[in-house]
Amino acid sequence: MRSFLSACLATLLCLPAAAMAADKPLSQEDVAWLDRVTFGADSATVASYRDLGRRRFLQAQLHPKGDGLPQPIATQIAGFDVMKTPADTLLAQVRDQYRDIKDMPDGDAKQEARKALQKQGNQYAQQAQAAELLRAVYDENQLREQMVWFWLNHFSVFQNKGRVRWLVADYAQNTIRPHALGKFRDLVMATLKSPAMLEYLDNAQNARDKINENYARELMELHTLGVNSGYSQADVQSLARVLTGVGVNFDGQPRKLRPDMRQYYVQEGVFEFNPNRHDFSDQVLLGKTIKGGGFDEVEKAVDLIVSQPACATFVSTKLAKYFVSDNPPPSLIAAMAKTFRRSDGDIAEVMDTMLTSKEFIASLGKRYKDPTQFLVSTMRLAYDGKPVENPRPLVNWINQLGQAPFGRITPDGWPTVDSEWSSSGQIAKRFEIARAIGSGANHLFDLDEAGTRSIGGFPQLTTPTYYATIEPTLGPKTRNALSQATSQQEWNTFLLSSPEFNYR
Repeated sequence: MRSFLSACLATLLCLPAAAMAADKPLSQEDVAWLDRVTFGADSATVASYRDLGRRRFLQAQLHPKGDGLPQPIATQIAGFDVMKTPADTLLAQVRDQYRDIKDMPDGDAKQEARKALQKQGNQYAQQAQAAELLRAVYDENQLREQMVWFWLNHFSVFQNKGRVRWLVADYAQNTIRPHALGKFRDLVMATLKSPAMLEYLDNAQNARDKINENYARELMELHTLGVNSGYSQADVQSLARVLTGVGVNFDGQPRKLRPDMRQYYVQEGVFEFNPNRHDFSDQVLLGKTIKGGGFDEVEKAVDLIVSQPACATFVSTKLAKYFVSDNPPPSLIAAMAKTFRRSDGDIAEVMDTMLTSKEFIASLGKRYKDPTQFLVSTMRLAYDGKPVENPRPLVNWINQLGQAPFGRITPDGWPTVDSEWSSSGQIAKRFEIARAIGSGANHLFDLDEAGTRSIGGFPQLTTPTYYATIEPTLGPKTRNALSQATSQQEWNTFLLSSPEFNYR
């Protein structure tokens, strides 16, 4: 190991003087700030930060322009079957398959056809998971990707319910990502029109003569206002009636509507507002009367809900608990909520208030990484932008760590408190994954399904980025452990599983 470190030192000594200056260590605050604003530093991120400075780097992250994926990864994601077909076309294909299976005589063939259809749905959901992890690792718009993960968790859907597994890729890409740093009201409306959400929380079954309160309750409790924020059971019932007729058209058939009802019908892809199922009576919501008027009622209800001071406080608190602390300072929440109200719920402005606050700076380095942050930051440090050929290990690892995208059964999303992810079992699993990545025994770079052709190998972590960001932060115990490593692979494992690397 000593000879290995000597070789690294010799390499650094051979670098040009300008390069050495560019590679000088960042301050510990800079490193910790980057680790929090991004999923973890890689050489491109560090170079951009050095070039732009903190303020301009943050503005670029808050207002990303276009897709920040490198071409090989963009091509890989675009090649996934679930990405090739629009959601409405995909669901039409699934509907036809269900119909064909229903018409089959009972027997083994029918059972096999059902299994094949479910297997296809599972494969599409796995591809959606892989797409999200690849974006988290490689997209240069790192803050937006963190926000996508945050909102996917905030507006959580479970892939194994109904047809949701065929819809999660579209949900992430076309419902959440376009609004991740936009107006909160637009994000709520996008999720409200999402077939994945309507299927998961049962509003597709909500009709004037058969009220289903599930989505209305979660819309107020989990998505916008929070528990004990002043709304009542009567408000939930009123919102449920406003939401009657908000659903999906999976059968692809035109609705039979009376002439006076046709003006109220709305269809956007699979989403529909069906006036035949809607309760047109006036509703009292949060003390305000919403006149019966079709889908217009829904938009008025959402406007009313997101304009409540409780919504500004609830959303600000959720953001601060994820990015700052399990118990964020009340002064920070108040400042963020004030920005939320002043900016009409502009998420980028709320984030700007949080990320430039003294409370945020004071919290740096004290957050234990959740499984997604651990896995993505490990990949970003270990492979530093090198495109993987096979993302399947990433999906397997995030499932093993217990935080799979679209995998939370209940609508409250995965927990964000540190204590949920620091058990001995979690630490042991992280060590195994650190060893798999650090040793190169992971199939990430297999060129065929059988794993017989691979261009992989163990990563070289002692790069200029490592010396500029991580090496200065290491404590005596970690340095002692690293000094006893008997190989580069073991050294990598010790670093990736060290306490310093697992905090941000």
